[in-house]
Amino acid sequence: MKVVRFHAPGDVRIEDAPEPTPGRGEVKLRVRNCSTCGTDVKISRFGHHHIVPPRVMGHEIAGEVVEVGAAVDGWSPGDRVQVIAAIPCGQCGECQQGRRTVCPNQESMGYHYDGGFAEYLVVPSKVLAVDGLNRIPDGVSYAEASVAEPLACVLNGQNLAQVGAGDDVVVIGSGPIGCLHVRLARARGARNVVLVDLNQDRLSQAAALVAPDATICAADTDPVDAVLKFTNGRGADVIITAAASGAAQEQAVQMAARQGRISLFGGLPKDRPVIGLDANLVHYRELTLVGANGSSPAHNAEALRLIASGEVPVADLITHRLPLDGAIDAFELVATGEAIKVTIEP
Repeated sequence: MKVVRFHAPGDVRIEDAPEPTPGRGEVKLRVRNCSTCGTDVKISRFGHHHIVPPRVMGHEIAGEVVEVGAAVDGWSPGDRVQVIAAIPCGQCGECQQGRRTVCPNQESMGYHYDGGFAEYLVVPSKVLAVDGLNRIPDGVSYAEASVAEPLACVLNGQNLAQVGAGDDVVVIGSGPIGCLHVRLARARGARNVVLVDLNQDRLSQAAALVAPDATICAADTDPVDAVLKFTNGRGADVIITAAASGAAQEQAVQMAARQGRISLFGGLPKDRPVIGLDANLVHYRELTLVGANGSSPAHNAEALRLIASGEVPVADLITHRLPLDGAIDAFELVATGEAIKVTIEP
């Protein structure tokens, strides 16, 4: 079979590999879709401390069960499934308290285990042990199901920021994650959703799909002033920084309404993780700053439900579909911002 393997930073190869065989407690899939994200680009260029090469990449996975190992119940060949990316241990104190997104023993598909940029993969027993293999609802395509993983991360972020009915929400970053944030905020009853980006072309492309109530090109306009004007000086109830930008995080605090919530959703570069924070704004406006780290198995299941119900459409966000041997081209499409969502169809 063909796979896309990471060997070293800047060295990703499309190679032949033997088909895997499921062991005890494992399930073998025929991968139907594995979508790409910015993390794949970063791994291809810089590696990752959890990846011991060579490693098959890809963590936004949907496929068809073709074989089950010993001691596997409830799954059969032909079942259509989506696979979680982040695998909590299910046993530690955090997991036992229901905080599976911050499990200190977390492992990941495409990092600790071979991922979905392959014709076949084996789902580790640890995934099944934490209910991380989800049935794809009828009417949901494999491509749509592969977007459940990033939507699950978005769902976790909005839960933590308590996005709800009547909120004025600002999303900074108009990539696929930003688009999903706009759609989920809308599904949760937000009063207004504003989309912000530095790149006008990317902003326009995203806005044409997800139809925010307003757009702000931060290259041309001070986004803080623009948000304050849009909200008649009050500021936004929720600001989500769906971009790896310290400046965006600083601006988010400045544009927040009283008792506003700021989601520091996008992680910052490892060499520039520190921002300037006006602590008095946080103090006097009673602001809440929250992080967001991935998703849990439950978030993935809920994301599939939201897609199936039509509450959060995702099909139109997939702007490019490429075969497995186009995966490296897909990374470039993601890096340049030419695409919204790129999916690989092995």
